Amino acid sequence: QVQLVESGGGLVQAGGSLRLSCVASGRTFITMGWFRQAPGKEREFVAATQIDSLTYYADSVKGRFAISRHNAKNTVYLQMNSLKPEDTAVYYCAGDRSTWYGVRRSPSEYDYWGQGTQVTVSS
Repeated sequence: QVQLVESGGGLVQAGGSLRLSCVASGRTFITMGWFRQAPGKEREFVAATQIDSLTYYADSVKGRFAISRHNAKNTVYLQMNSLKPEDTAVYYCAGDRSTWYGVRRSPSEYDYWGQGTQVTVSS
């Protein structure tokens, strides 16, 4: 059974930092990503990483967030710095089951999802 379990969310003041973790079990993913969804908004891409360490980001978080992965632990991280109130959302970890490499920014390109972790940034 494939599972993705996120942790690390919480409440932080603007300008602060949080580190999210996502542990995958049941399979190894070539591509893993982070998405977020604020109330009343669609789920949006945040960052993704391939097993060869290629990373890419949404423009809104570039320079502030950093995605990384520990392949031996089957874990992906999202270091979030200089947080803003507009970063407030439920953050989801996702895994793509395909076996080919390529940029994936759409939620529809991912097959497995975690339960989400709440990140709240106060002003």
